[in-house]
Amino acid sequence: MLTALSAATPAPPAGSLESIGSPTLWIATIAGVAALFVIDFLITRRPHDPSMREAIGWSVFYIAVPVVFGGWLWWQYGSQQGVEYYTGYLVEKSLSVDNLFVFIILLSAFAVPRELRQRVLLIGVGGALVLRGIFIALGAQMIASFAWTFLLFGAILLATAVKVGRDALSHSDHNIDVDQLRSVKLIRRIYPVTDTYEGTNLTVRKDGKRALTPLALVAIAILGTDIVFAIDSVPAVYGITGDPYLVFATNAFALLGLRALYFVLEGALAKLVHLGHGLSLILAFIGVKLVLHWAHGVWPGVPEIPTLPSLGVILGILAVVTVTSLLSNRRSDEPAGAPEDEKSSVPQG
Repeated sequence: MLTALSAATPAPPAGSLESIGSPTLWIATIAGVAALFVIDFLITRRPHDPSMREAIGWSVFYIAVPVVFGGWLWWQYGSQQGVEYYTGYLVEKSLSVDNLFVFIILLSAFAVPRELRQRVLLIGVGGALVLRGIFIALGAQMIASFAWTFLLFGAILLATAVKVGRDALSHSDHNIDVDQLRSVKLIRRIYPVTDTYEGTNLTVRKDGKRALTPLALVAIAILGTDIVFAIDSVPAVYGITGDPYLVFATNAFALLGLRALYFVLEGALAKLVHLGHGLSLILAFIGVKLVLHWAHGVWPGVPEIPTLPSLGVILGILAVVTVTSLLSNRRSDEPAGAPEDEKSSVPQG
């Protein structure tokens, strides 16, 4: 995977001339990501329900690391790479927060005990890292070989934007019936499944036979959603930068820390009622950006959207949907109107 990622240097949509990912930088970055993942694994080795203080502390750490790393990239390789990195990271972090909402639904649907949720989330992060690496390598090779890859990625993002927008407008109930999931049905036909969780064990021996635990089922369901997320997120960041190293770094750093961020945002996510609308607009914007980049290669007169204005648009959308979500929640929490007896109790002069 490392060879494929570092060797493929596609013509980037954001103006980069070549990949900054030298073999040394690739090895150091992957080793750093692996070390952070191992730290997370050690933290979750003993199942426990983390306190809010613990979750916030680790979330701040996992946000500070990529922010500082981006500053180093900016200083080492220039402002263009720095802006592309921060823009890509912002897009990927926004999408990962939306992914957390799906994780919350799945963990609730499977009735995962709170002390085991960290381990399930870590499995999801690990699977996502592997899948993103594969998709990034494939995307780099496709971009290097086929100019129409940008058009394909743009179409994927536009279609995803429409779906996300429809879901946001429908206000439908997002409850999941785990018994109806295809993966669950298939697994139960092949393997016996225990009725109760057995700590962090994915399998146990029952009546002399090996059986899966419900933790294994939810882990497989999470990994299944990782595939869908990778199909959306990898084209999205390729719309910001064509450098496969920056694509990998933004994806990896956005995924790390989701375990802790889950417990911080578990209640707050329900308050971001307009997040889906914002993500739909962001995906549509990047999709248009990719289509314009492809069209510029065919017809040089077609304009392209630079990375710095793209960062402004994405920040603006996220700021607007955050403010409108807070205002919407405030209006819904306010009483319909002051009681008439309160109005009449005011002394008359």
